[in-house]
Amino acid sequence: MQILEFVLQVMLSLTSLLLTLLILLHKGRGGGLSDMFGGGMSSALGSSGLAERNLNRFTVVLALVWFVTIVGLGLLTKFAEL
Repeated sequence: MQILEFVLQVMLSLTSLLLTLLILLHKGRGGGLSDMFGGGMSSALGSSGLAERNLNRFTVVLALVWFVTIVGLGLLTKFAEL
């Protein structure tokens, strides 16, 4: 059980880091933190529609993996106490 908990904790750390980076990569919609990383540039220099869609898909899949990892850790913790 300790190995599974360790694997889930590592997955949680990696997905949290990647999810933060992916969210920061999204195109800004009016100021904020994305302007600091070049989000305020003109649309000609921004990402294409396909790249933005793929980024959205990857972010959603990673968020689902993050959520399942959180639920798995919660269940593991709950049943380890019994």
